[in-house]
Amino acid sequence: MLNSPRTTTTPMTASGTGRSGGAPARRVPVAVSATDPISREGAVSQLRRHPEIDLCEESAPGTVALLVEDALDEAALTRMRRIVRSEGSRVVLVVGALRESELLDVVECGVGAIVWRHEATAHRLVQAVLAASRGDGDLPADLLGRLIDQVGTLHRGAAGRPGASSLGLTPREVDVLRLVSEGLDTGEIAGKLSYSERTVKNVMHGLTTRLHLRNRAHAVAYALREGYI
Repeated sequence: MLNSPRTTTTPMTASGTGRSGGAPARRVPVAVSATDPISREGAVSQLRRHPEIDLCEESAPGTVALLVEDALDEAALTRMRRIVRSEGSRVVLVVGALRESELLDVVECGVGAIVWRHEATAHRLVQAVLAASRGDGDLPADLLGRLIDQVGTLHRGAAGRPGASSLGLTPREVDVLRLVSEGLDTGEIAGKLSYSERTVKNVMHGLTTRLHLRNRAHAVAYALREGYI
């Protein structure tokens, strides 16, 4: 099992979730779900104090679903897939432990933000919720490193295999994804590449739509798997 080291604090973000700044333009609707009522009420009380969060009872399109789990099983994965694919919500997973074999499944089913339970402070939960609401990725640093290792292994195993994917990335898409994988936010990527922030967002939207990828973390996983970065 992967248990978070206590020093893990650096997320993969793409829109400045770690920076202080003005209040968001709108409140983000959040539906909290947990396997037990104490965990649910704890998460709700953490979020209730923040004006940028609008707590609601059920997930729906445009809602961020915050799921609190001790560990993952097939039932939890099924719930996440339903929430993303059928209900149209974005997902933040708060979990106590995660097996290596489960990590890619979690990302590929549409979860772009993961928080270790022992790090789930109010600030950390809001950070992950805001990132998920924008479609950004927010993973603990140790999980990001393991995700890179995992998809790298998959790519090496597939190298030279007939029938490899013919769906390619443009040089501009590769440049943007490489900077996303390094933890830069949208503004920093725009500055590095001399693009506008709108251009960066359009690049990400275009490639995720074309390749049927669910979020930025999934896009980075795809690019790593295919050997682009």
